[in-house]
Amino acid sequence: MPAELAPWLTFAIAVVIVAVVAVLLTIVVTIPFRIIARRAKWDPRLVGRLRRPFRLLVLTIGLLIALQFFPDLGWRAILVQAGKILVIASAAWMLAAGIGFLFSRADARYPMDVEDNRVARRVHTQTAILRRVINVAIVIVAIGAILLTFPGVESLGASLLASAGILSVVAAIAAQSTLGNLFAGLQLAFSDAIRVDDVVVVNGEWGRIEEITLTYVVVHIWDDRRLVLPSTNFTTQSFENWTRHSSQLLGSIFFDVDWRVSPARMREHLHLVLETEPLWDGRASVLQVTDAVGGFVNVRILVTAANSGALWDLRCNVREAMVEWLQAEGAAGLPRTRVELVEQEVRPSARPSKPAAREGVFSGSAEAEDRAQAFTQAIPIDEEPQPEA
Repeated sequence: MPAELAPWLTFAIAVVIVAVVAVLLTIVVTIPFRIIARRAKWDPRLVGRLRRPFRLLVLTIGLLIALQFFPDLGWRAILVQAGKILVIASAAWMLAAGIGFLFSRADARYPMDVEDNRVARRVHTQTAILRRVINVAIVIVAIGAILLTFPGVESLGASLLASAGILSVVAAIAAQSTLGNLFAGLQLAFSDAIRVDDVVVVNGEWGRIEEITLTYVVVHIWDDRRLVLPSTNFTTQSFENWTRHSSQLLGSIFFDVDWRVSPARMREHLHLVLETEPLWDGRASVLQVTDAVGGFVNVRILVTAANSGALWDLRCNVREAMVEWLQAEGAAGLPRTRVELVEQEVRPSARPSKPAAREGVFSGSAEAEDRAQAFTQAIPIDEEPQPEA
């Protein structure tokens, strides 16, 4: 065998050995893990997320070992450097997948599709925030490890540390809002102010918390819109949380009816409606006359339900049933606007008489009219006699 082919043969043998070892190691680890996953009824998608980075990690480690037997042709160092980068990247991917698997198993212990899921919502929110924080930390550490594999990075790091004072000030000013949202996201996760699937009213919009990230919160509004708000919006401004301690809620229904309405009969019909209403949880049902001004009687009905969605439908159903009852049975209570027309009687003696003509110098009598005629006519001017010549 020629001497120049010996290194290539050694490299090929090393690649074959590494490939066989990698396949055997993958089989040894995968088979028991699949058995455990099947018995524990783990989600196959979660297992698949672990399988891919594990195989990539084993493969890259084997290739890095095999490269040690690669013939030194001048670009062997480049391949070794690329292999190191792939090993670090695949190890970071494997670590992130393992952390995600553990958090997913923790979330599975607290299902969201239960009646009272307050604890589950808190756990899901905290695990989501922690998962993102850990993933960011893993990426930062991986990038740092990759940079340390390049020669000369130590001197670069020393120069960066020398100017760290100025850079830290500039970075703090530039990333002030980002860091504020980051810490606000952590505060929301561990202060239990809001949780995933909480029902909130923010900026005048009603919806559910769909996602909480490190920098923003996504609110799924009732009409399928998404309201994306920075995390600081929930730490610096007020908002309503309808499921802070419990999902049970109390709702009100208002009616403006006529003064002739019978509140007792309305109350009786309300009880009949609620007895056949499956959305009513039976905690409270109240009908009160809260006001009676402006020609109308204001009636308020209070009902309770297990959650906000059931409460909305319950209020609509009760309102519709009471309107139908008013139209059919309590027509006297339908709102009316009354106008009273009053005719005022005018006595003859009270009617003003035509004022009598007053006598004066030029009006009021025949003599005065003659004087007026005389004064308003042209006055003749007599011609002066001409002197005789």
